[in-house]
Amino acid sequence: MRVIAGSARSILLKTKKGLDTRPTTDKIKETLFNMISFDIGAAFVLDLFAGSGALGIEALSRGAYKAVFIEKDREALFCIKENLKKTRLDDKALVIAKDVLKALEDLSVERAFDIVFIDPPYNKELEIKVLKILEKSSYIDDNTMIIVELSKETELRLDEKVWKCIKTKLYKSNKHIFIKRGI
Repeated sequence: MRVIAGSARSILLKTKKGLDTRPTTDKIKETLFNMISFDIGAAFVLDLFAGSGALGIEALSRGAYKAVFIEKDREALFCIKENLKKTRLDDKALVIAKDVLKALEDLSVERAFDIVFIDPPYNKELEIKVLKILEKSSYIDDNTMIIVELSKETELRLDEKVWKCIKTKLYKSNKHIFIKRGI
């Protein structure tokens, strides 16, 4: 896995060994970032269930202002920190070593995030728990784009009083769902 574009282009990223994590492939990452390319410049990004940090690092490489990475797995945290150092993007990053749900409850940042990546372990409904916390948070506003990665079979049941689905992008085995606070 590598950084696709920007200041850290072509740098190979370290990933956790084993099958506990499933890093977003380069092809899917490239498609995703092509879809949001106009939103990345100077964006404040939140990368939840960060794994190797590939999504947040890609955003930083493409000009994001700052990224917050939340991950609880020790080996994955090591990968994030190594990848940030290797790409020379560590000065634009905050890495939080905590369970995502607990970290979101405690999170305090200077302004609302522009983009939030949610890439939870599949089929555990963690995305629903995360969205419940985000709907009440001060660091999400009507302009925040939330991108949820799920298995292709998973149905995301959104509270339509709170969230609006903007679009869905299907791949072979998974999908990205783009949502915003309901308007």
